Amino acid sequence: MSDTVTSQPSRTAALALAALGVVYGDIGTSPLYAFKEAFAGAHGLAVTQTHVLATLSALFWAVMLIVSLKYVWIVLSFNNDGEGGVLALTALARRVAGKQSRGTAWVVAAGVFAAALFYGDAIITPAISVLSAIEGVAVAAPRLEGAIVPVTIGILVGLFLIQRHGTQRIGRLFGPVTVLWFVTLAVLGTISIMKTPQILYALNPVHALRFAIAEPHAFFILLAAVFLAITGGEALYADMGHFGARAVRIAWYGLVCPALMLNYFGQGALVLRDATAVRNPFYLLAPDWFIYPLVALATAATVIASQATISGAYSMTLQASRLNFLPRMRILHTSDTERGQIYIPFVNWAMLAGVVMLVLEFGSSSALAGAYGIAVSGTMIITTAMLVFIAAVRQSRWRIPLLSLLLAFGVLEAAFFASNMTKVLSGGWLPLALGLLIFVMLTTWKSGTRLLAVERSAIDIPMADFLRMPLQEIARVSGTAVYLTSDPAVVPNALFHNLKHYKVLHERVVFLNVLAPDTPYVDAGERLHLEQLAPQMYRVSVAFGFREEPRLPEALLALEALGLALPPMDTTYFCARTAIVERKGKLPRWQGALFAWMSRQSESVALYLGLPPNRVVELGTQVAL
Repeated sequence: MSDTVTSQPSRTAALALAALGVVYGDIGTSPLYAFKEAFAGAHGLAVTQTHVLATLSALFWAVMLIVSLKYVWIVLSFNNDGEGGVLALTALARRVAGKQSRGTAWVVAAGVFAAALFYGDAIITPAISVLSAIEGVAVAAPRLEGAIVPVTIGILVGLFLIQRHGTQRIGRLFGPVTVLWFVTLAVLGTISIMKTPQILYALNPVHALRFAIAEPHAFFILLAAVFLAITGGEALYADMGHFGARAVRIAWYGLVCPALMLNYFGQGALVLRDATAVRNPFYLLAPDWFIYPLVALATAATVIASQATISGAYSMTLQASRLNFLPRMRILHTSDTERGQIYIPFVNWAMLAGVVMLVLEFGSSSALAGAYGIAVSGTMIITTAMLVFIAAVRQSRWRIPLLSLLLAFGVLEAAFFASNMTKVLSGGWLPLALGLLIFVMLTTWKSGTRLLAVERSAIDIPMADFLRMPLQEIARVSGTAVYLTSDPAVVPNALFHNLKHYKVLHERVVFLNVLAPDTPYVDAGERLHLEQLAPQMYRVSVAFGFREEPRLPEALLALEALGLALPPMDTTYFCARTAIVERKGKLPRWQGALFAWMSRQSESVALYLGLPPNRVVELGTQVAL
């Protein structure tokens, strides 16, 4: 009994440590650039005590309300069987409301758009994080400023190159390195605060409110800079499934939040003492002898933050594919023991190209800050809207207070979004354009596959009619044929072609339907369902959650316990591959062309499901849309 009691806290502590690098990598590197952006650029504030106190006051209360209260306390309570993230929340909203609800279509569309915006954030985060870390070199040695961009690109290229090898080994260092990072933030901030303790007056929200009343336009612009301090809020929700809400909360309240606030207030105290330090208050907090070690530590922290973002992009792509918003993609598994350790080559190289392009185009973290924030603030608003939808549908005695609180968060986030929209011309258009492009691709694939199913159903033979045929008169050959089908109510095209051209059936026939429910994981007991349709003819359904990696042969091993064994060397898998050959005007011409192109890029179902290549027969079918 005592071993169980003591092991639970130790497991939670281990999860909290691991969560530091993955969950808080993004928000944890914000001190590198967030505070100084309030005073940078053409619209930056003048460095006065009033402005410094107002900036810190707004920043502190934004973090407390949006991150500490909304995300860490409230949003983590809304999960889809323990999974977070905007797509998991979308699936939960659809499940709670029912697929026929009038508002469900709007909720799904909003969730898909938020997922599309995530990719914009996923490309900007590595660029701005690593750039801001390497810029510390120029503080110590201004003559090396010209090396910032090449060094940044070199680090990012190396990071993306190692993805195919997996991060299991170096991932063990993420937690300890991030602990050292947050402790360093706290120590540097505390030393500075002790020198200028009056900076703690900024804890009073009155300083922000007075500034908002006295200079509303300047305060409105300031919100965009303040928002940079909370950009990692959405990431911690998306990653909660790896560690659980308890570990994520312990890490935030126990270390991350205090360290961040101490560092921000330390930067403010430094600027009160020396206004010229505003050019890079983070690095100027450190004594001269510590700047180079701090650059190295900051670089490690930003690489960890970038790794978390890259892994998040892989995970989002896997979820989108499983929920049928993207075609099947080549997914490689980089670990034999860690579930979720995946690598998607197409996503990896597309992100690398985008990140390098951003670094070359913008050249500095300050310039890139103009492109940051819009995507994240848009996602935050959509998350809040979906939470309002779920809270309104669910019956609970806390519904009215919760709805009131969420609506208040929505108003605050709308102000942040509006402020970030002022940066559209200075780079903010980029994540919006990228998000819109990806949204069009996601919705095109969803619409195209739905129409494709309708077109195919018009030429398919109903399963009930097939079973009424005199099957005993058809010649049989030895072995087991497994026909993959997306609709168990109709005869698979592959079987139809077999009968049409070869006039034979296998001794045993299995119709296999792979399901993708709106849950992240499926219990082992619910994975398989077996039904006998006729002598030696079966229907099998296999369910994989949208966070699971579909490995069909492994799942089918459990059929033996249900009375149907599939000997590997005596089983052949038949699947169809669809080609779009002409258009009937079901989709606009441009959308039809896009769907046809995406269909050609789709990985074969055999590879996607992990079927043995030497036991697969793939038959092509042509469909006009």
